[in-house]
Amino acid sequence: MTSSAWPEAIGDVEELDDLLSRPTPAAIRAIGRLQGDLIVLGVGGKMGPTLARMARRASDAAGVSRRIIGVSRFGGSPASRAHLEAHGIETIAGDLLDQEFVASLPDVPNVIFMAGMKFGATGNEPLTWAENTYLPSLVCRRFRRSRIAAFSTGNVYGNVPAAGGGSVETDVPHPCGEYAMSCLGRERIFEYFSRTGGIPTAVIRLNYAIEMRYGVLVDLAQKVHAGLPIDLAMGYANVIWQGDASAATLYALADAGVPPLFLNVTGPERLSVRDLAARFGRLMGKPVRFTGSEAADALLSNAAEAVRRYGPPAVGLDLMMQWIARWIAAGGPTLGKPTHFEVRDGKF
Repeated sequence: MTSSAWPEAIGDVEELDDLLSRPTPAAIRAIGRLQGDLIVLGVGGKMGPTLARMARRASDAAGVSRRIIGVSRFGGSPASRAHLEAHGIETIAGDLLDQEFVASLPDVPNVIFMAGMKFGATGNEPLTWAENTYLPSLVCRRFRRSRIAAFSTGNVYGNVPAAGGGSVETDVPHPCGEYAMSCLGRERIFEYFSRTGGIPTAVIRLNYAIEMRYGVLVDLAQKVHAGLPIDLAMGYANVIWQGDASAATLYALADAGVPPLFLNVTGPERLSVRDLAARFGRLMGKPVRFTGSEAADALLSNAAEAVRRYGPPAVGLDLMMQWIARWIAAGGPTLGKPTHFEVRDGKF
């Protein structure tokens, strides 16, 4: 899509969700290649609702009649469940750690796995490992005849030299901290079942998805707007528009294979935190203060393979920053959940 296809500013949450769930032409083609229904496990998170809506819209645009099913506890978000159903997504409420509940889920040939635990992992390590490694084994056994796109994270790589090109999919992982280690465990479980059971699988190593209410750019814009200092220790990052990350998930689901396809999903640029903060300062007319200095390494992924396969993201950095600066300056709502991208010891 060209830049003219996007608005100069995003007015409200309804418009935001519409943009986040807008399928690209390639997403419509990808989901048109798939046969049968699709289930999104862990749909109640930050990204799940609009990804499920994108799958619904892409299927409709492709002329494919299928059920899109979203599974979550929905314990604290009944409004989210109603919102999904209003947009044509069936919902099922339950605990995915309950083996009997997982066994009761309907047979579907296409699975997107988004469940997992990050924040709160430190101090609650047993649940973190259960969510991130035990649960995938339940899912693989239940959906052993399906194709699966499973979310992971660039945290499995660990920090790499900031002056380099970022981690690529063939690099040996060096996870730092129990969260990242458990995520590597999740990947190994999906890979094991893919190789031994012939399950077509794609593993999405995501960092970091961005929208108006959440993400690295929102964290920085909020601090600049409030006059708070910017910590430069984690001096570089990658980001991607959440809608582009959702579209990449649908592409990867269609391309899932045995052994699994591993794919870095992020923006193509290595971004300087110092430069990003300074740009937000200019966009919002605010002075910017910094603390510390950039370390020689950072958590960085190289998205060249995804760009080679699917092309560059539809929404670029300049437009994301423009949207977020206006959103934050206007007092737009946020999720109140910092990314903690600046954490360097792996403790979330």
